[in-house]
Amino acid sequence: GRESSAGPRTLPRLPSVVRDMAVVEVSSELDLQSLCSSHTGLTTVLLWAPWHPPSVHLVTVLEAVAAEQKTVKFGKVNSDVCPSIATNLGANQVPFAAFLDPSGKKIDALAGADPPKLVEKVTALASRHFEAAAGKICGGGGGGSCGGGGGSCAKGGEQDLNSRLKSLVNAAPVMLFMKGSKTEPYCGFSKKAVALLNKHGAEFGTFDILQDEEVRQGLKDYSNWKTYPQLYINGQLIGGLDIMNEMEEDGSLAAQLPQPDEEDLSARLKKLVNKAPVMLFMKGNKDQPFCGFSKKAVALLNELNVDFETFDILQDEEVRQGLKEYANWRTYPQLYVGGELKGGLDIMKEMAEDGSLMEAIPASAKKS
Repeated sequence: GRESSAGPRTLPRLPSVVRDMAVVEVSSELDLQSLCSSHTGLTTVLLWAPWHPPSVHLVTVLEAVAAEQKTVKFGKVNSDVCPSIATNLGANQVPFAAFLDPSGKKIDALAGADPPKLVEKVTALASRHFEAAAGKICGGGGGGSCGGGGGSCAKGGEQDLNSRLKSLVNAAPVMLFMKGSKTEPYCGFSKKAVALLNKHGAEFGTFDILQDEEVRQGLKDYSNWKTYPQLYINGQLIGGLDIMNEMEEDGSLAAQLPQPDEEDLSARLKKLVNKAPVMLFMKGNKDQPFCGFSKKAVALLNELNVDFETFDILQDEEVRQGLKEYANWRTYPQLYVGGELKGGLDIMKEMAEDGSLMEAIPASAKKS
């Protein structure tokens, strides 16, 4: 008879350590590029959010599927941490699964929480042969074989690796090569290095060496540094955790880290809070809020028939952190009227109840 549309009857349960290693935490575009290019097969990436129970459940499903599909690479992206990946993959909701080839090109997608369909798509795409990946292994363009020119191919491969490593260490002004990602370090040394950079509010990219053995071994020779993590600033090796700790003690680490132009940022923030008569800085946008507080703030303004604009702080970390200092207000959402901060959700509720919110809204922002 016909198979049930409910999909597999059981999904294997695995120890958490095994599941975590099977599904890689992706927290940057570089992480995603590394994951896709680390093999010649299918890469499945799930965009999820910790506040959305169906997508949390789908992560568990993906971990079980990953244990069965050994030829497929799996990644998960917290849409709150890296919304730019969601935008680039065309994800307008969570959960959202994207199926990518070795170049990172999307070949299929699945929107919504549908475990059986996810299993079905992974199974169907897992055996697909990607022609583009064949020539990539040797670094040559003509098919996938080295033929008789093994020596020149090896030399070309070494040159290609050095070019790739140079590009990677310059992928961001501050780059940390580590085990895991900034949101999910896989060793104590990497975790401490991330914490040190976060302490200074540094913007930095990461590369997970566990996902690319060629980079992991090649970078040791490229930089003449045999251990990880490795910190690079403007393409130059700074050192590992011990060096970072020494620089932290003498103050030279903060001096080396690129500092944002505060004057330019202040001018930009002033322009943003005055972009519309009523501005709401939030997670997501008015059509798709990405957290409960933002959703309630949008609903309150809509209920009062207020015409307002929004800014998605998840799309711009500089604004997200800078506005906290600019306004001396540490949480989101934040409501501005006429460029002046009114407060967060609690303040908005209080003002709505006593009528002072609508008194503050200019006539031009009141819908008739």
